Order: sequence, then C-alpha cells, then structure tokens
Amino acid sequence: MATVQTLDKIRESLEKHLGKRILLKANKGRKQIVTKRGVLEKVYPSVFVVRIEDGRNDDSRISYSYSDLLTSNVKLRVFKNSEPEDKNLKVS
Repeated sequence: MATVQTLDKIRESLEKHLGKRILLKANKGRKQIVTKRGVLEKVYPSVFVVRIEDGRNDDSRISYSYSDLLTSNVKLRVFKNSEPEDKNLKVS
C-alpha cells in the first residue's frame, strides 16, 4: 500500500516540472491507451492538472491522482526545452 510519504515525493517531483511540456499516456482499461501532449499546469495536494494541446483553441484539462502514477495507470514524460518532438509519434 502506498504511504503518504510516497505520494508526497511524487507530488514534489511533479512540482519541479510545473509549466513544462509533457507526454501523457493513460491506461483507460480494456486495452485502451490514450496518448496526449500537454503542459503540466497545476499541482494540488491530491491531484495534478494537465492542459491538453490538441491543435485547436479549446482549453481542455485533465486531472489525475498521484496514485495513478504510482500504479502506472498514467505515465508521464517531460520534454526538455531543447529536445525535438518525435514527429512519428501518434497522438490521439
């Protein structure tokens, strides 16, 4: 079982990446994996919020709990400023 300290460490590590571009892969169950690009927007005590970049002017946001990261239901990859994006990556 995850301890409060473990979840706090995850939150603290995400706080270091606020405002950075990320690649998010979420397991929605039944072999459905959603991949999105976005910006880590906010970090709260129980959840974090990602603003999705979908090419439109819509401002869509998704929130996940830190336990989603701990259980690998959600995976994040932080882009470095100088890192080029992989154009062959399919984003849905």
